[in-house]
Amino acid sequence: MNILVINASPRGKRSNSYRLTGAFLEGLREEAEKRGRETRVTELCVKDLKIDSCLGCFSCWKNTPGQCCQKDDMERVLKLRLWADLTIWSFPLYYYNVPGPLKNLIDRQLPMVLPFMKEREDGVGSGSHPSRYDMTGKRTVLISTCGFYSARDNYDSVCGMFDHICGKGAYETIFCGQGELFAVPELSSRTEEYLAWVKRAGGEFMAGGIREETKERLEELLFAKETFEAMADASWGIDQESGERQEESLIFTKQMAALYRTDAWDGKDRVLEMYYTDLDKTYQILLGKEGSRICTDGSLKATTRIETPYTLWKEIAEGKVEGAQALAEHRYRVKGDLGLMMKWDDFFGGKTGREDSGKEETARGSEGILTGVQAPDQKPVMTSFLIPWIVFWAAVPAWPTEGGVAGIAACLFSSLLFFRRRRTIYDLLTGIGVAGLSLGILCGIPYRGAVVTSYLLFGLMWLLSCLGKIPLSASYSMYEYGGRQALHNPLFLSTNRILTAAWGVLYLFTGLWTFFLIRGGLGWGIGLINSVAPALMGVFTIWFQRFYPARMAAGKSR
Repeated sequence: MNILVINASPRGKRSNSYRLTGAFLEGLREEAEKRGRETRVTELCVKDLKIDSCLGCFSCWKNTPGQCCQKDDMERVLKLRLWADLTIWSFPLYYYNVPGPLKNLIDRQLPMVLPFMKEREDGVGSGSHPSRYDMTGKRTVLISTCGFYSARDNYDSVCGMFDHICGKGAYETIFCGQGELFAVPELSSRTEEYLAWVKRAGGEFMAGGIREETKERLEELLFAKETFEAMADASWGIDQESGERQEESLIFTKQMAALYRTDAWDGKDRVLEMYYTDLDKTYQILLGKEGSRICTDGSLKATTRIETPYTLWKEIAEGKVEGAQALAEHRYRVKGDLGLMMKWDDFFGGKTGREDSGKEETARGSEGILTGVQAPDQKPVMTSFLIPWIVFWAAVPAWPTEGGVAGIAACLFSSLLFFRRRRTIYDLLTGIGVAGLSLGILCGIPYRGAVVTSYLLFGLMWLLSCLGKIPLSASYSMYEYGGRQALHNPLFLSTNRILTAAWGVLYLFTGLWTFFLIRGGLGWGIGLINSVAPALMGVFTIWFQRFYPARMAAGKSR
């Protein structure tokens, strides 16, 4: 397949429209390679071509049929237009149409048609000119970005022109609003997600046609209208009242505030205070029910204070530095409510909306400072992991035989939960351990030895998991902090590793003192002690989950 790309942006390959074009080509080439088809791509950058405007002399119709009297780069363009099986027109929207140099190029295509009048069959216009050449099978794609929040209803002039040129519905379009956001590194998680859909469109186009689902995704807003317009207004860096130029750090903070999601408001207003240590600048962002507001005089009481070099925070926002890793390395500090950081995406994930439904939804794939992707619907829960052990410990000491049956039943019941819940390795080990011990009791092994062994096995499972990449507690709690992305957070992992080790030690000691209490004839106290100890450890866990991350985030010594 011969592919001609006509890049009409004055920015050339640095343009936002070309980023979409590049993604489309990537998908197209990959699909062509899978199908064993060869692709030959030629790219023309209109800003580098010498193409004068049409003279309206009609020499290409009368004197030199098919050839323009002007000798410039248009002669090469016409040859490539005939060579190409697919022509991709890549351009930004300029004043509701194509940029001027591209309009000149389009006007100069007059030699490609004959002067005779012809009625159209597609209902476009009131007449046309037949093509001078056989264009059967040749395809056209328009790829463009614009500065409005939406592309809808802003490309009617462009489509009207190409309806005349190609025929109504005889070309594909990828029109994207909020185009300037593709040049903002801090928003790359959202724009890269959109580019992935453009790439998919390229592959589907090569395979036969862009699917409706993909077209719907491409029509989806990058961010909701109010979010985009707030970011766009802030990007100019001009105070709307005084007209004075603002500090770069203030512009950046305003754009960050514009990403605030009002649906994350939980009934409690928050004040995020940003102190840029290298600039000695402090800004406060009030996060409330109605939206966000910037305060520059420090008059608000901060609930969360971030002390960071401005350059570092920019790099974190741009995805060049992992925020959680930088915090663990004490490159910046957080004081106050750490919960805001742990659910950063909930507050600053931005919004995107589908125009066909009018609904807004969370931007997929966005990554925050401490968390990232959202938890899957079928996340595992620790309850299903604990049920078999609790039933075993409660029933076996009181009624050994019936307790053995109850232990097996609890394992079966817990396994039924996995039809709707994700299973972890620890759920599997629990099923094997509890069912094995229960069967052992039914086969005649002493129930006291089985109970002691169960505590030791339970404790060892917790302790040994600390040697792996994911400690046991993190396998379940990570879904409350962004899913698997939380596993890239050293602070999250270290907190869970310490707590997992503490629970493991507790249950190893539980097994030991249970053994000695039984030998000493004090079995009557086992139930009380083995209930109180986990309860106290639960209280410690709740306290430690707040104390340790906050202490480390504030830059205190380990």
